[in-house]
This record gives sequence, C-alpha cells and structure tokens, in this order.
Amino acid sequence: MAAARKALNIRLPPLPSIKDVIRLYKLRALRELSQNFLMEPRLIDKIVRAAGNIENHVVCEVGPGPGGITRSIIQQAPRKLILIEKDPRFIPSLELLADACRDKVDVDIITGDILSTDIANFMPADVKTDWLDSPPPVNLIGNLPFSVSTILMIRWLEMISKQEGPWAFGRARMTLTFQKEVAERMAARILDSQRCRLSVMCQTWCNVNYKFDISGSAFLPKPDVDVGVVTLTPLKQPLIKLPFKMVEKVVRQIFSMRRKYSIRGAQTLFPEEVREEMALKMYQLADIDPVTRPYQIANMEFARLCEAYNEIIKKYPEFESYDYRAPKKDKQPQEAIEEK
Repeated sequence: MAAARKALNIRLPPLPSIKDVIRLYKLRALRELSQNFLMEPRLIDKIVRAAGNIENHVVCEVGPGPGGITRSIIQQAPRKLILIEKDPRFIPSLELLADACRDKVDVDIITGDILSTDIANFMPADVKTDWLDSPPPVNLIGNLPFSVSTILMIRWLEMISKQEGPWAFGRARMTLTFQKEVAERMAARILDSQRCRLSVMCQTWCNVNYKFDISGSAFLPKPDVDVGVVTLTPLKQPLIKLPFKMVEKVVRQIFSMRRKYSIRGAQTLFPEEVREEMALKMYQLADIDPVTRPYQIANMEFARLCEAYNEIIKKYPEFESYDYRAPKKDKQPQEAIEEK
C-alpha cells in the first residue's frame, strides 16, 4: 500500500500524449535502427509492472525513444532513472519528461549506444549488494531494437558471468522486450523446437521468465512479428562454472548443426585430423550419447560437455585456440597427441 500511495504522488503534470509528442517533434521510427514505438498505455504499464516493485530503485531504461515506457517508470516512483538513447532526435521529448518530474525523480539522459555505454558509471555506489544476497534495488528495462537484442543479451550475459557493469552492484534484474521468436528461444527448455545456443546461455547464468506476448499491432510502425516480454534474474551460481567464452564456444559449435547428431557439431571444436577421436572422448567423459540431437541435451548435460572439453584442452592446450572457420595451417596435432 505504501508503494501505491507514493506512486500516486508521482503524478506528471499535463503532457502531450506519446502520439502528440511524435507529431510535435516530427519523430518517425527508423527501419535501419529497428525502431518501433509502443503506443498503448495499458501495455506499457504491463511491461513496467512485470519488473515488480521498483519504488526507490535505480532503473536504467535502454532505448526509451519518445518516452512511453519512461512515463510509466516515473509513475512508479524510482529513486533514479538512467535513460540511454542512441538517437538524438528523442532527447527533447525525454528532457520534457525529466523537467516534468524534477525534484521527484533524478533523471540522467545519456546520448549513446548501449553496446558501448558502461551503465555502472551512472549508478550510485550505495545500491551495491553482495552477489549471494537478494537482488539489489536495480532494474534494467527496455523495448530493445530487434537488430541488437541478441548481441546485447550475449554481451550482458558475459558481464553477468564476470560480475561487471550493472552486475558489479549485485544480481540486477532485467525486464526486456524481444522479437517473440527470440523470447521463446531464451526460455526454451530441453526438447523444445526453439531450443538453441541462446537458450542454454541465458539459462546458464539467469532465471528466465517469459511473461507475456504483445501483438505487433500495438507498435508503430507495425512490425512483421509479435513481441515477447522476458524477465531475467542472474543466478547466485551459474549452472556451468567455467569461463564464459569457453562455454559459449562449446554450446555454439554443438548447435551449429542443430538437425544432426550433436557430436557432429562438437567435432568442429577440434582440428580435422583428430576431431572424431577428440569429440568421442569428450562425449565419453561427459557420459552423453553421441547420437543425441542438440535440443535433446539438458542444461546440466551441457555443463558436463563443457567440463569434458575443459579437461581435454588442459591436456592438449593447442586445441583451445582452434577455430574451424580459420584458414588451415600446417599443423600435425596427431603427433602432439601421440607424444603425450
């Protein structure tokens, strides 16, 4: 009730509607930036509610655009709001909102690309919690452009694995929109037809909760697909306790031939001369059936495969840097194996 009462006090003064703001500032969504404006206030509020209670929290909104979600966040009475917007055309409309809530919510507007912006630089130090404690009063919220959503998610997962950026302050939670197919992949479990590299990577470091869908018709311009809203909370302990790059490499290669037996993809982790022998050894160490398809492998089975790969490269460190896509070099890895 206290949160509700305070939220009621954050009443913005009369402002133009989002549709009017778009007309006022002559804004239009740019296809090359994968921009789509969410116009329905009820759905905007539903996204923000999916983040839970954000009263007195530090909230970072990624790609606020004309400020539809921003308004809903402000009305929930956060302590501080960090807006990161790449497109300078939207800055005047965001400044309008910042002025409207002056002395009620501290708003920072950062003009920059989220892929190269360190959010941690704008966060107050006193929100930091221990990683094993409950999540800190920090939330990342965003209607992500489709073109960068997967790239950004993988980058954030790596930061989570290293407890860097916003996650240097604890297990900060995320509430994000994705193209529906991407959202389904993130949440896909074993045997799901959508299961892929992104499924395993997200679920290795986070609790993934697919919240709800939003019809593409709610956006302007209308995208060709619907949108899924997902919340992610970093796990206290990752399912695979190995370096991110190693896990990502193993999972990526196994899923590179998703319709074939999983060992076929695993073979590409090793040089051609030894790949059948090493991949079979890897599957034997992990106690995984080589004819299992990638989508049939559970998260903890991927953990065993990664650990088996790690054991192999401890013995044969020259394999760690092997990239099957790189130009072939005159190597004789079989000779190195025989020597050992």
